[in-house]
Amino acid sequence: MKIRFQLILVLLFSFFLSFSASASSLDKLKNFIQQTHSAKAHFTQSVFSKSARPGQESSGTMQFMRPGKFRWTYEKPYEQLIVGDGVKLWVYDAELNQVTVRKLDQAIGSSPAALLAGNNEIEKFFTLKDVGLKEGLEWLEATPKGNESTFESVRMGFGPAGLQVMELHDNFGQITLIRFSAIERNPKAVADLFKFVPPKGADVIGE
Repeated sequence: MKIRFQLILVLLFSFFLSFSASASSLDKLKNFIQQTHSAKAHFTQSVFSKSARPGQESSGTMQFMRPGKFRWTYEKPYEQLIVGDGVKLWVYDAELNQVTVRKLDQAIGSSPAALLAGNNEIEKFFTLKDVGLKEGLEWLEATPKGNESTFESVRMGFGPAGLQVMELHDNFGQITLIRFSAIERNPKAVADLFKFVPPKGADVIGE
């Protein structure tokens, strides 16, 4: 699969935090869980190796509606669609004409996606820490408490528009950098966006 599946899970609910200038980054995360019911945005994503050499770059759009519904579209360099309908997670690779499907709760589990998935138990699975200002952004670091995660830490940088940057540090020394733009909080969401029917002739793998 061209886009790392675990990375997608980290990002499912990682957008659109809105906050006051006086709030800490931890407060901003908790406020998001309480106040953001739906959102959409554009994103760009870059992966850097341990030696800091840039690798694959990709871009696209994302929209979600809580709880558990989202539509994540990679447009460049490869077409890929990820849809969560509240029960199942569907991943469609257009080039391969292949669909992978899993139960949503099992797919997310205690992965870093749980940071922003809307539950109130984020500190059960992650150690959250304010790490101060850097390059004009206020940063929060989340470190998984368990050993099953493929990520060492996730950093989130907040600016006037909300969550502007995410840095994902994995166990292989790679860093994935995601930048967000054209953010809309609580737009009117169309429920049909979060439904998925496998295209005719597509191979379906999973449940």
